[in-house]
Amino acid sequence: MNNFESNVQYIKYLVNKEVASRFFQGTLEKGFFSEKEIAESIIPGPKASFRCCIYKERHIIEDRVHLVLEPTKDNLVINVLDSACDECPIDRFVVSDSCRGCLGHKCQENCPKGAISIVNHRAYINQELCIECGRCKQVCPFGAISEVMRPCMRACSVGAVKMDENRKAMIDHEKCISCGACVHQCPFGAIVDKSFVLDVLTLLRDSWNNTSYHVYAVVAPAVASQFNGVKVGQVFAGIKELGFYDVVEAAIGGDMVALSETEEFVKTIGEKKWKTTSCCPAFVDYVRKYHPEYMDHVSTTVSPMIAMARAIRAKDKKARIIFIGPCTAKKVEIKQEDVKGAVDYVLTFEELRAVFDARNMNLAELTEISAGDPSSYGRIFARTGGVAESVRRVAKLEGIETEINPIRCNGIEECIKAMKLASFGRLEENLIEGMACKSGCTNGAASIFHDVRGIERVNSFSREALTDDPNEGIRGYDMAGVNMEREFKEVKKLEEVTAGEKAKKKKATAKAKKEAIAEGEVE
Repeated sequence: MNNFESNVQYIKYLVNKEVASRFFQGTLEKGFFSEKEIAESIIPGPKASFRCCIYKERHIIEDRVHLVLEPTKDNLVINVLDSACDECPIDRFVVSDSCRGCLGHKCQENCPKGAISIVNHRAYINQELCIECGRCKQVCPFGAISEVMRPCMRACSVGAVKMDENRKAMIDHEKCISCGACVHQCPFGAIVDKSFVLDVLTLLRDSWNNTSYHVYAVVAPAVASQFNGVKVGQVFAGIKELGFYDVVEAAIGGDMVALSETEEFVKTIGEKKWKTTSCCPAFVDYVRKYHPEYMDHVSTTVSPMIAMARAIRAKDKKARIIFIGPCTAKKVEIKQEDVKGAVDYVLTFEELRAVFDARNMNLAELTEISAGDPSSYGRIFARTGGVAESVRRVAKLEGIETEINPIRCNGIEECIKAMKLASFGRLEENLIEGMACKSGCTNGAASIFHDVRGIERVNSFSREALTDDPNEGIRGYDMAGVNMEREFKEVKKLEEVTAGEKAKKKKATAKAKKEAIAEGEVE
């Protein structure tokens, strides 16, 4: 547990660990002086480790600490730390040695800002005028204009990361789907997800040892891919040791979703022709923002996180829920109007690791505990293909003959391609399994390890399940009391528009008929 993928991840860990340590010691305070003190403890000096000087480093740490201790503007989850942004001095489009100084000058003619001039028979780009539209690159017959993108912009497949007038990164939240790809890929750690470590620890403390209310941890099945060197049951034990009333596998919610989504698919596929899954909040947000006209094709079944939380609350009226997983988009999902109130806070695996170490916890020394008995199919929701396989398994068990032909989208780029095919009427499959992260949740933006071996670890954890029947996985929960439905406001708008068009058409038809009768054309 001492290895980190990068210094960015390590610094994030140090901040969360220091905040958690001071919380446990009762010495954590809010405010400028506390943030400054924490920064100095993390960056003692005298030599700088990763920036020009220790003062720059401390300033960045102070901003990171502030993001943990205080609410963000507009309650946003994905944020840019201006102090950390390197203002990457990268000229996106540059003229290479391949430029032949041709007579056509298409690059110059197609530049909307007049940023290209011809100097010594070669194209020259004035970077102060360039708006990075890329038209010059598109029209150059020699391919002599090369493109170099910032890591954060390259990571964002939906174009939500932009550059402000000072060349600092900025997030267009109208486009952002909160997948966290930019958070993971920014080499300076300048794009960050809002941490709820303090909120979670405060909720645990104020439960007075779970006497005021019961704090449950709902843990994503991707946990099997995260804590190397210890058993999953020991991770569950460590979570319980933090003061949780109980620990529950979100995979049980996966079983609930598989059953509900299969039923919904069978009922609606005849009308809709194709459907999408709804487990990945980043994918759902992609459809919502880029294909709102197809929101009625998105499954209205809630995600496993929401299903599990609602099932727990149905059993225990004193329940408070913390979801623990690898996903930044889950921090956005819990605040969405139709599911708000099911989950109180989200803690990522990165943050959980820091809290464990703040308590000086050695997971390898703990006795394993169980967090429920989901089916093997509930656990494979953590990887690409798992949702589709689970739905097909339920259909087989229940003797459903409706064809379920899924396309398994491994990452948001494949999701984008599948949705385009569907919008053009060229999708051969009838179920789009949308996963914004490549390899699925095992490779989530806030994972401790982004490792291809994570899929095998999840599969191995799945094989340890006591059953391969999702119906058996949900035993112990009365599903009659669990609302498995979502209400997308976009679908309501589509229904209102459709109803309005039908009413308008009906009215026009009635009027035409009335006029025809008046003129004696019909009886």
